Amino acid sequence: MQNLPAVGIVSLGCAKNLVDSERLISALAARGYRIESDYAACDAVVINTCGFINQAVEESLEAIGQALEQNGKIIVMGCLGAKPETVKAAYPQVAAVFGPGRRAAVLRCIASLIGTPPQEAVQSLPASGVLLTPPHYAYLKIAEGCRHHCTFCIIPSLRGPLRSRLPQDILKEARALKAQRVRELLIIAQDSSDYGFDLNPRLTTSALLRELSELKLWLRVHYVYPSPEADRIVELMTKGLVLPYLDVPLQHAVPAVLKRMKRPGSAEQALKQIERWRSICPDVALRSTFITGFPGESEQDFEQLLDFIQEAKLDRVGCFPYSDVPGAAANDLDGALPPEVRNERAERLMALQAEISREKLRRRVGQRYDVLIDAVSENGQAFGRTKYEAPDVDGIVVIDDAAGLRPGDLVSAVITDSDEHDLYARLEQRAPASINFKLH
Repeated sequence: MQNLPAVGIVSLGCAKNLVDSERLISALAARGYRIESDYAACDAVVINTCGFINQAVEESLEAIGQALEQNGKIIVMGCLGAKPETVKAAYPQVAAVFGPGRRAAVLRCIASLIGTPPQEAVQSLPASGVLLTPPHYAYLKIAEGCRHHCTFCIIPSLRGPLRSRLPQDILKEARALKAQRVRELLIIAQDSSDYGFDLNPRLTTSALLRELSELKLWLRVHYVYPSPEADRIVELMTKGLVLPYLDVPLQHAVPAVLKRMKRPGSAEQALKQIERWRSICPDVALRSTFITGFPGESEQDFEQLLDFIQEAKLDRVGCFPYSDVPGAAANDLDGALPPEVRNERAERLMALQAEISREKLRRRVGQRYDVLIDAVSENGQAFGRTKYEAPDVDGIVVIDDAAGLRPGDLVSAVITDSDEHDLYARLEQRAPASINFKLH
């Protein structure tokens, strides 16, 4: 039905935002709307924005402006939507602005702006809905909001307190994703280790993962805060129930800086935790993120952070120079550093991590791994990941002479070369008998 009302969706920001966009698209498709990528062909366009840091705000405002150049009916939602005055000041002509968690209101707004499809266009979708990821992996959001109050973050004010999903709803979605031939589930929340804290009876992430593991899919857990629950998740890795991959946002290692961030811990405590995780699961891949140039961070503090990076030897690291976030408590702290200092420190940290990563990846040359293929080029080159790499944020495995492979294939390959981020491999077997989580 070509005359059905058409909606365009732009999704910005993190994976949690991507899930919100998937749910909105699923609701629209079920109601019979056409989803279009061409702004000019749309009756309305929805921009799902990010507003976490200044760079994200600028990207969101730029996306709104680009959409307005081709379409007069623009709806803004998501994190920046929680600050309607910012959006309206830049673009007073937008049709409506909604904050996070307002999907029902967005749907009502779309209906009032462009009408609703006829009844015969209504369709039934699986519980997993529409995916914006490649069809072989999907993000599974297990909770919304956050109960932490880090001074650099405004997620609790944007998305509210922790609200864990019921396990039966999560399992239903996971089963539907498997039925769609999804092979990898990326478990996400603002703090995945906090799952179930607000439920009665109280539940835990590790208990949920045990149930999900019965689906025999790759399970990769993101955004796990250092905690006893993190230890229990690592224990599941030794049993082959969860991929040996832990994403732990440490943010810093110096107690004085962490205190100003309103985060617990120290370099000594973090190193002990890392040692414990590696003793439980020797081949666990550890990923973390850090902030440089936080207000009050001295050169000595930063040097101590570099010492921690050198000693911890994490597998993957992301680093962000500190950026003021409107509404964040850190904005009122003294000791603000010039942007060039924040950026220079981030570059130094990532240069050190590149050396560490290069050496760790070099040790994997000659090893055989199962590789999940994400993409295949026209010249027969395949790009995939082992159990140690997450999509979009980590390096990749490049396989030459891979003609005939398709995204979603699971193959066996031997690593032949490496650099500071990526691995290069030779195809050994196109279809391994089973997914193997254990160390080769």
